[in-house]
Amino acid sequence: MKIDKIVEPIESESGMRKMVMSTAGDGYLIGLDFGSESARGVLLEAESGRVVGSLTHDYRHGVMSASLQGGEALTRGWALQVATDYTEAAEVILAGLGRGRRVLGIGLGFTASSPLPCKADGTPLSTILPRNPHAYVKLWKHQAAQPWANRINARGGDYLANCGGKLSGEWLLAKAAQIADESPEVWNETERFIEAGDWLVWQLTGNEARSESFATYKAHFSRERGYPQDVVAGLAERLADPLPVGSSAGPLRPVWCAKTGILGEPAVAVAIIDSHVAMPALGVVDSGSLMGALGTSAVFLLLDKTARPLPRGIEGTAYSAAIPDAWCYEAGQASFGDLLAWFINAFPRSGNVKDDFAYYDRAAALRSPGAGHLLALDWWNGCRVPFGDSTLSGLLVGMNMRTTAVDIYRALMESICFGARTIVDLLASSGSPIERVVLTGGLAQKNDVLMQMLADILGCALEIPRLTHPTAIGAAIHGAVAAGVVTDYSDGAGRFGATDYRIVEPTTGVFPIYDERYRRYREMSDNSSVRNVMHALNK
Repeated sequence: MKIDKIVEPIESESGMRKMVMSTAGDGYLIGLDFGSESARGVLLEAESGRVVGSLTHDYRHGVMSASLQGGEALTRGWALQVATDYTEAAEVILAGLGRGRRVLGIGLGFTASSPLPCKADGTPLSTILPRNPHAYVKLWKHQAAQPWANRINARGGDYLANCGGKLSGEWLLAKAAQIADESPEVWNETERFIEAGDWLVWQLTGNEARSESFATYKAHFSRERGYPQDVVAGLAERLADPLPVGSSAGPLRPVWCAKTGILGEPAVAVAIIDSHVAMPALGVVDSGSLMGALGTSAVFLLLDKTARPLPRGIEGTAYSAAIPDAWCYEAGQASFGDLLAWFINAFPRSGNVKDDFAYYDRAAALRSPGAGHLLALDWWNGCRVPFGDSTLSGLLVGMNMRTTAVDIYRALMESICFGARTIVDLLASSGSPIERVVLTGGLAQKNDVLMQMLADILGCALEIPRLTHPTAIGAAIHGAVAAGVVTDYSDGAGRFGATDYRIVEPTTGVFPIYDERYRRYREMSDNSSVRNVMHALNK
């Protein structure tokens, strides 16, 4: 048995943070989680399932929303990234966790839809046309493509039935349409248009192995019809047919083994949408399980063995594109944790973000539902469900001369919970059974006040796994499936996933109070005049 070096937690000049390494076995799995600002990796012992190390690396260029890396200004609604930041992060993490170790499988989850244009050999166009913003990765929260989504929706198409009848500006088709229309130079140079997660797998393996996860949910691929035709000229020719989830894209290239020090030829699984990838780590592999990933934004996923009519407004559904042999219904909120973060940044108390959050959470917990007489719409970053419109904006109603900062903060907390209930109600209206609600993410783990409020507003118990790094662990499970270390996702969940859950029960007698406030929330949400004003203000 090999004894690993013990590494105390440190932070380097590059923004890389290390955690403790412990005794390890002979075979390992690595799971990679690529988020909006940084990437995280975990190292698991394949035999025991123990997490024996983790590593986080911040992207060199972060999110470019005001200007490009060369200083060129960006207009409102843009959110771009540099593709080479992903390969840099992958190299740092794989080397930090895998050097000198026999790694059996590697899996990765990635934000979506975050596509980039590149050449046929995988060269990102941003390295060729660095001054053109359309040559970069368009991050999931890039809002500037919404007008093209609106045009596509007005045109219609049978494929829209699988996304609740309406395409979002966050998704691949709208972003491709924006490039083709606004920058023919970039579109003509584009030989492949690919999700960043798929692109990174391509770099790691040398194989352009696209994932059915991204293709189905974000590019409307179907096994029967392929990609939608005649939506964006030339797009279908720039896309490749995807592989099923759990497939191996191939072994890690020798050049990557050499520069990371990884031993063996680990299988690299096709990439998975970051919210989806956590499901097996959380034990969400059976029909009737609703998972919520609560972070900067929120995504809700419901598994069902039965195909059901998709309620208008739900973002999408697909068979076997998240968990094999199950339909997975997806819906989300564009603003969740970032709405509360906006408030803290806009109205600081001490200058210490952590302390300010703690203060406002404590103060909000002391207020009764509706005590501040405020009601908010949680669309600070647009609305995914039920309108699929990134140009909608937030709303706060009921302020007077007695309104306090705590009143506003609590109203914002309630609003994101009402947004979550909107999704749950829509999913339930399809007839899909919801037998358990499992939540993950930093807010689920750390914000007890918010979780109690959510349980009260939904009127049901919440299960919160006591599991660190569930997204990266879920990615490792995908790597285990691709490498044949486990037989399927149920086996992977049992060996590597959560075994202990914290249960949050709803407070007795509170649901009727919140139910009335939720009805008022829906009145504002469904008011077309309100939305028209938002559109006018956001032009």
